[in-house]
Amino acid sequence: MKWRVILEPDLETGEWAVWCPELPGCVSAGETEQEALENIREAIALYLETDFIKLAPGAVTREVIVG
Repeated sequence: MKWRVILEPDLETGEWAVWCPELPGCVSAGETEQEALENIREAIALYLETDFIKLAPGAVTREVIVG
């Protein structure tokens, strides 16, 4: 799966910040552009991992539409 990421250089340190606009809060960084890309790949994979939530007996899962 492809994800768009934004790389931003830090002019003071020379390091790179990287974030994925489609995944709020999914950010990373690296000393080089390549390292930043490797780190954001890992961050995206972790972001997309399913969290298993233990529900109370009788709980029901539903989907809603907003807007």
